[in-house]
Amino acid sequence: MTAPTLKTLDATATVLEARGVSKHYPLHGSVPGADRGLARLGRPAPVVHAVDDVSLSLGAGQITALVGESGSGKSTLARMLARLTTPTSGDLLLNGQVVRNTRRRRLDYPKSVQMVLQDPFASLNPIHDVYYHVSRPFKVNGMARSGADLDEKIASVLERVALTPADLFMRKYPHELSGGQRQRVAIARALAVEPRVLLADEPVSMLDVSIRLGVLNLLADLREREQLAILYITHDIASARYLADTIVVMYAGQVVESGPAVQVTDSPSHPYTQLLLSAAPDPERAEPVTLRGAGSPPSAVAPPSGCRFRLRCPYAMAICADEKPPAFPAGDGHLSACWLLKEGHKSSAALGQSITPGAAAIASAEATPHPGRRSAGSRAGEDMPGTKKRR
Repeated sequence: MTAPTLKTLDATATVLEARGVSKHYPLHGSVPGADRGLARLGRPAPVVHAVDDVSLSLGAGQITALVGESGSGKSTLARMLARLTTPTSGDLLLNGQVVRNTRRRRLDYPKSVQMVLQDPFASLNPIHDVYYHVSRPFKVNGMARSGADLDEKIASVLERVALTPADLFMRKYPHELSGGQRQRVAIARALAVEPRVLLADEPVSMLDVSIRLGVLNLLADLREREQLAILYITHDIASARYLADTIVVMYAGQVVESGPAVQVTDSPSHPYTQLLLSAAPDPERAEPVTLRGAGSPPSAVAPPSGCRFRLRCPYAMAICADEKPPAFPAGDGHLSACWLLKEGHKSSAALGQSITPGAAAIASAEATPHPGRRSAGSRAGEDMPGTKKRR
């Protein structure tokens, strides 16, 4: 029986899906003509394995968190989903249809899939005001005429992201806004074309801690009110649990674990996920964290055979070097690419109990209702998390 693929898929609600997508970049700095020489010798030219055979689906009204350390391939995957980067292999499906590389498709695709970048100050032109930034999607796509119609649409989309009163913000420049307000303008610009998918690439990592929750609550509210399919990219697994319905964990260009957010954080089945949780801040932790995984991520040019995490894994076995682990079931809708879950091996969850102290603090919020199940929008002047206290 073929092992299940590591992905999250609800065929009845899937809006955007990636099937076995990979992205390999030619290695820069190679000697001129080296590629042809290697080809004559029957050896492949060196490439950077940014993403390898990843499948992912985004459902309407769902938030999927893509978690992993820097260099794991999260942003590259998001750029492929946004069609800013062309996959080396694999397919993208929008509304169940394979996305073809035609001119018409290239023009229509951004209307359904929009991206919010990490740094709101860099993504906004400092010489133009908010009115200009938000008006461009309407004008480029012929969605509004100039004058009162355009003004009304701009005011409406600014109100959707809680920048009110809209008239107060239309003529402000990026440097006159706070970090949270700038990110809200970037989100408003993305929402102007009425997309069905929003790709948020670390949208709060450049913001002060005090205002991050306001933006996260805004994303949860957009998911709830407008049934958006949202991909939330982050290196912070604690915020992923707070916001997302599903968590997908990436390591060295591959997905190693996926499943419902609560299951992944409460019962992590892959040693890498366990290490991420052990490093999560825990105010109740009395002793410093001792991570049992050593070393650094493997080379993306020459990734190791078998499991790519085996060089850092405290439970590595001989089979880990010989064969790539398939996706083993670890619970209801919970999959993990780890040989420890193969029948006959000791449970990874049991082995990992001693290295997940950070999970206790995250699990303590279990009694709190999920933010997406209640109104989560906040006013522009209320980016402080006090408006959305977790009970």
